[in-house]
Amino acid sequence: MSLITELLIALFLTLFIANYFKLQRLRRRYPPGPAPLPIIGNLWTLNFTLHHDTLMQLAKTYGNVFTVWLGQKPAVVLNGYQAMRDGLISHSEELVGRPTTATYQELSRGKGVLFSSGHNWKQQRRFGMTSLRNLGVGKKSLEARIQEEAQSLVEFFVKTKGRSLDPFQTIVHSVANVISAVVFGHHFARDDEEFHQLIEANDVVARKLGSAWGRLFDAFPWLMQHLPGPHQDIFRSNAFLEEFMKKEIQSHKENGVPEEPQDMIDFYHTKISSDSPDVASTFDEYNMVRLAADLFLAGTETTTTTLRWTLLYMVKHPEIQEKVKKELDDVLGKSQIIHYEDRKRLPYTNAVIHETQRISSIVPIGLFRKTVKETSLQGLNIEKGSLIIPNYSSVLFDPDHWETPRHFNPGHFLDKEGKFVNKEAFLSFSAGHRVCLGETLARIELFIFFTSLLRAFTFRLPEGMKNVIMDPIFGGTLQPQPYQICAVPC
Repeated sequence: MSLITELLIALFLTLFIANYFKLQRLRRRYPPGPAPLPIIGNLWTLNFTLHHDTLMQLAKTYGNVFTVWLGQKPAVVLNGYQAMRDGLISHSEELVGRPTTATYQELSRGKGVLFSSGHNWKQQRRFGMTSLRNLGVGKKSLEARIQEEAQSLVEFFVKTKGRSLDPFQTIVHSVANVISAVVFGHHFARDDEEFHQLIEANDVVARKLGSAWGRLFDAFPWLMQHLPGPHQDIFRSNAFLEEFMKKEIQSHKENGVPEEPQDMIDFYHTKISSDSPDVASTFDEYNMVRLAADLFLAGTETTTTTLRWTLLYMVKHPEIQEKVKKELDDVLGKSQIIHYEDRKRLPYTNAVIHETQRISSIVPIGLFRKTVKETSLQGLNIEKGSLIIPNYSSVLFDPDHWETPRHFNPGHFLDKEGKFVNKEAFLSFSAGHRVCLGETLARIELFIFFTSLLRAFTFRLPEGMKNVIMDPIFGGTLQPQPYQICAVPC
């Protein structure tokens, strides 16, 4: 071994040991957690992912507020209902920030609403909420649009004549057309190839955002940005999303009527014009692109994935499916148009929808938060600027709040008289200042789509298939494995 090689090895070991002791000093400033290794932190312990079950296991050792190190960056995990309520609701103002991770910056440059923070986030979120209300969310006008898409979905299934199919493409198309009506002011034909590409790009971002490759990119961006891998698929798909939004925005510029805004893009153009003298305004073209992309991403992925899980659970539990169908027939009959208000007369059906959202836990780990001021959670001091990881699955599976947390049980949302009851530990749409912007729209869609399908069909496995695979695909959202079902007309 040459002298130069020996010196390099000695230098590496010296730096390694120095970094180790530096991390041991730094970790004293944070809640307890597993000891980090130099360079990779706790990524090895976490299998280079942030799996909700792994975090729940660590909580048993270190408590429900604990620290993991993503490379050289500490992150405070909130686990279980009490810790999550303390952080997201009681201290919502302190935890309202969004960290500037490498992935978030690459996706949005701090613009839009999903990955932004501070003044930009406040203005864009307020505008987004106002636009959704103006465009009919929670009103009969948009509900009628959802009913039309639900009927289109039913008609598509009718054409299959009970044959086996993967329902993903037809469900995602119908769901995406609802948010498209809000953002773009029109819907897309089922054979529109560019729209299929948009849906595919949207799916790639949602599936791969929370993968191990995303964690590695956040920990080592200076290296990962030069390496091939699935993380590059996320950024290519995100670029396609943005280009699609830009085309829609340009089309609105050329063909829209400013005095008669019909969709979110129209309202945004009007806002840009009216805010031009305001130096504090964040309303610009790229924020419009990002807000449109964020609304499409969130408004398509979560509802589609939940509906796919719902049909899968109906196939796995045919006795529950029959109880839903009986309640629908008894209360609504075969011809009555389904309205969101009908949920009050359909407690069991409503409970099944909520239980699917709970047990499928499609967003197990929420988007990272950041403390905007020093605070205290569960008696532990949290520094300003700390990265916060909310473990939503730990609340939805919390044994203190759910009788059978790991089993599909609509009774979780029913009282002894069979009436529907809301549960405070049902945090499928997050909570506090960062609660899901499209919660109302998602609730209406889930109810109308699900009840429309269950009233028209009995869903079962194809002939010869006996097992229902319930293992999810882990990523930014928990999606079911691709599956085949038969929609048999009633």
